[in-house]
Amino acid sequence: MKIQFLGAVGTVTGSKYAVSTEQSELLVDCGLYQGVKQLRLRNRKPLPIEPSRFDAVVLTHAHIDHSGYLPALVRDGFHGPIYCTRPTFELCQILLLDSAKLHEEDAAYANRKGFSKHRPALPLYTQADAEIALRRFEVVDFFENLQVGDLTVKFQPAGHILGAASIHVSHGSRRLLFSGDLGRSNDLLMNAPEPPGNPDWIVIESTYGNRLHGTKDPIAELASIVSKTVSRGGTLLIPSFAVGRAQTLLYCLHQVFEQGLAPKTPVFVNSPMATNVTALYQRFAKHHRLSAELCHNVCDVATFVQSVDESKKLGTNAFPKVIISASGMATGGRVLHHLKQLAPDHRNTILLPGFQAPGTRGEAIASGAKAVKIHGKHIPIEAEVIQLDIFSAHADQSELLAWLGQCDRPPRRVFITHGNEVAADTLRCIAAENLGLDTYVPEYLEEVELS
Repeated sequence: MKIQFLGAVGTVTGSKYAVSTEQSELLVDCGLYQGVKQLRLRNRKPLPIEPSRFDAVVLTHAHIDHSGYLPALVRDGFHGPIYCTRPTFELCQILLLDSAKLHEEDAAYANRKGFSKHRPALPLYTQADAEIALRRFEVVDFFENLQVGDLTVKFQPAGHILGAASIHVSHGSRRLLFSGDLGRSNDLLMNAPEPPGNPDWIVIESTYGNRLHGTKDPIAELASIVSKTVSRGGTLLIPSFAVGRAQTLLYCLHQVFEQGLAPKTPVFVNSPMATNVTALYQRFAKHHRLSAELCHNVCDVATFVQSVDESKKLGTNAFPKVIISASGMATGGRVLHHLKQLAPDHRNTILLPGFQAPGTRGEAIASGAKAVKIHGKHIPIEAEVIQLDIFSAHADQSELLAWLGQCDRPPRRVFITHGNEVAADTLRCIAAENLGLDTYVPEYLEEVELS
């Protein structure tokens, strides 16, 4: 059995791993690169392995950096099934079509405004491509054994977001475990990840491999930010991932107002995707900590903006409010239009509620940039900027180490991926020192024989 690292090496995006034997070829995750241009350009290049060679794809979860390349993979020749849990499939039906729509809209906008160097600017893939890819999906249950050629695959809950899984891949007696994105042990919404069991090799994410989450109470912190922003007549803008993060923020805002910690303030979710995803959290209540009744009450805290016209009107209204809008790192979507309107006003607040990948607008704003480029124009940042990692759905360094420490026996080797170079190497060192594990940070496109 071999593994080749096709993505998420030296970066937190573009997750792709090829697992192969003499009989089978499996792709674990199929994500888009995000962030700096050198990485995003990889999205436009053919995969180093011909897509038709893969017998199947298995998805750890639905986030675009793990699933967003699937429409291109199918378009370019992949003909096999795409396996995932039921909530992941339901989420991908939303996310992949939305991703394709954004690619089409961004290309059309660039062509209208003439700020792209490509003539014409083309989308990475279309909504038609996404619809075709979705026909390849097949649903599996947690802990069900799935056969892909001579490989056996099993999904187990990973916390993080709805439907997220760690994935065991076995070949005979050899056992390889992909952590996927691991959730937190005390997450506000999701249950803790299942222990790893007894794999021979582990591929673990390291998004927070060099950091610990803050100990501040997220509800109290959000209450303080809302109160301060409203007191100066401003709007609180929260760029947010539509899956997981938006629902966590709604839960926190519900608690803020329910406990009287801040003045009741109009809340708007201006993301069609986040709107649809929130409905899924209500449908799949057994997959997270909240009861169906509490889910309903949390959803009632906000107005869900549907149309483009409603979105435009929201931006022109000056009354104090909270706007939650995708995308989480300000790389695209409706949040860009809100940033253009709100960032130049010192009364407003931009809250970045989690990690911002290098090269994204969110990272630039968090780092104190005086202006960011949006739709070909430089937009000044005069609003107050706050970044809080306490809303993260990722396990931090201590939680990653705790999860590794739950192995029934030490694995032969732990491959550390899905983190920037510093985060991955820091986790490598501390896992080796504290847990006595053989740890390794692979190179991009490196292939390793698991024997």
